[in-house]
Amino acid sequence: MLPSDFTFIHGLAISLVLLSWWAYSWMLSLLGQGTLNSQLAVVRRHWVMAMTRREAKPFDAVLFGHLVHSVAFFGSATLIVLAGVITVFTRLGDLHATLSRLHFLSDTSIELFALQFGFFTLVLIVCFFSFTYSLRKLVYAIALVGALPEHSRKVPTHDALVGHATTVLSEALKTFNFGIRGYYYAVASLFLFVSPYASLLVTLLVTITLIYRQLATSTSRAIVGYVDAAKSIDMRSDDR
Repeated sequence: MLPSDFTFIHGLAISLVLLSWWAYSWMLSLLGQGTLNSQLAVVRRHWVMAMTRREAKPFDAVLFGHLVHSVAFFGSATLIVLAGVITVFTRLGDLHATLSRLHFLSDTSIELFALQFGFFTLVLIVCFFSFTYSLRKLVYAIALVGALPEHSRKVPTHDALVGHATTVLSEALKTFNFGIRGYYYAVASLFLFVSPYASLLVTLLVTITLIYRQLATSTSRAIVGYVDAAKSIDMRSDDR
């Protein structure tokens, strides 16, 4: 049963956080060409294809190692944060009594306070599972890339193997980005303690900021230009 002071606005604020987080890629596909990560699949295919042409691959090993360590770091850091957050549940009453004295926070029942805190914890849990699943996908991708035949061997299914390896690598980074995005919306969920209206506003600001970074920054424009150049290389190769 929901707390007695749980209102429609609280439900709307929670729903908007989840909807904005999960529908982010869909919103970008309506506004432009999808996320930068999805567009970079073309570049990753060039990278994986280039690996099969190089005799020595220390640079590629360093890049893969960097990806694995980055994902593992965020997973470990999120687990530490979760341990602290779950520990707070044992003293939730004391925390509620302390925060109730702050005038800029909304006055809520202990039940609603627990619900808001639980929702914040849920966002972090989803982030943690995203990072661990991304790490698993990266392990798959490393195995697929490591087993790719050299380009000089003229294996008939070479291009198909490269395509499959690139897809798994891109999916791993897609899951990783989903977890990173969750940190932004965790901030929006924290503002539920201020008021549901504040959470609604922060959710909109977070979403606008993320979309702006994907579409209107010099970095995003450079990436789009790079992807277009990579696609033109593919088109010229197909014409030969």
